[in-house]
Amino acid sequence: MSDKHTAIDAELVRALANILNETELTEIEVEKDDLKIKVKREITVAAAPVAYAAAPAPVAAPAAAAPAAAAAPAAPAARSGEEVKSPMVGTAYLQPAPGSDPFISVGAKVKKGQTLLIVEAMKTMNPITAPRDGVVAEILVGDAQPVEFGEALVVLEA
Repeated sequence: MSDKHTAIDAELVRALANILNETELTEIEVEKDDLKIKVKREITVAAAPVAYAAAPAPVAAPAAAAPAAAAAPAAPAARSGEEVKSPMVGTAYLQPAPGSDPFISVGAKVKKGQTLLIVEAMKTMNPITAPRDGVVAEILVGDAQPVEFGEALVVLEA
């Protein structure tokens, strides 16, 4: 009897975990007869920035894409233009919806107030706008990349 319940429970738990992954839910609970199963996942925004905060320490390895973006605050002297920085910890998105065209591209002319990208924080989409008219010289983050408060996201030139 115990083995049968264990096999059923494992299958059910796997199925529930797959549902969590597919739907962005954070918790599912199923109850049947005397069996009650709760599957929960924790999403922490602080976990990703910790990894990026530690990344700038080994400055000798700028070849990797993520450490290069994280090491950006260590190399602002090499950039000409104005850095547009993240006003919060979150996840950067370069387009308004998956599969759509990005807000900006390198070399694009932008107007003051134009949306450059979005930073999602606590399930709220926050548009990051151009502080002035200019030309996009660099895009320093990738799509769906975690970003820290004060991290340079885009470089604008006159």
